[in-house]
Amino acid sequence: MTRLFARTTFLTAAILTAGVAVDGAAPITPAPVSRSVVHQITVPAGTVLRLRVDRGFGSDTSRVEDAVPATLASPVVVGGRTVLREGSIASGYVAQAERSGKVKGRGRVAVRFNRITPAGHTDRYTIQTRPWVSVAPATKKKDAMTIGLPAAGGAIVGGLVGGKKGAGIGALAGGGTGTAVVLSTRGKDVHVGRGAVLAIRLASPLTINVAQ
Repeated sequence: MTRLFARTTFLTAAILTAGVAVDGAAPITPAPVSRSVVHQITVPAGTVLRLRVDRGFGSDTSRVEDAVPATLASPVVVGGRTVLREGSIASGYVAQAERSGKVKGRGRVAVRFNRITPAGHTDRYTIQTRPWVSVAPATKKKDAMTIGLPAAGGAIVGGLVGGKKGAGIGALAGGGTGTAVVLSTRGKDVHVGRGAVLAIRLASPLTINVAQ
């Protein structure tokens, strides 16, 4: 009986001691969860986006609405804070493509961009940009030389054949030959190769969610 009482007393003391140890232990505080604060920053209209095209296009090789993908070549900073990082992905399209004509008209190509995805994010933003336009150089001086040189050659030949009258006939014949060359030859076209950097200007403000 004495042994049973002693054993019960020992077990009771052990349980009480364990309870005191548990109660005296320091409470476990969960680690704070860091949450980023998102700010909306507006990129003003007129801001220039330097976009590097990932696919070439041209006045004689492209069609209207052909896709023109590009990446941001330099970051966009507003108020000392980077809003769009280098490498942001932009989507654009060919807005105009006119091949040069045989008689008149120079090659012309224009592109616009309508979407951008900030680097490191999945959100896509709709943007409105002014058209980037390029026109081929004029060839009037070259055309004038093409017409004029055969005319001069015709005058020389005509003069050898029949004096002044022959010279006049030769000039007309030579001039006609030169004009035919111009009419059958197209002017220059515009070609923009892959990797070219275009300065694209925003036509309206763009608001971006930026995490701090």
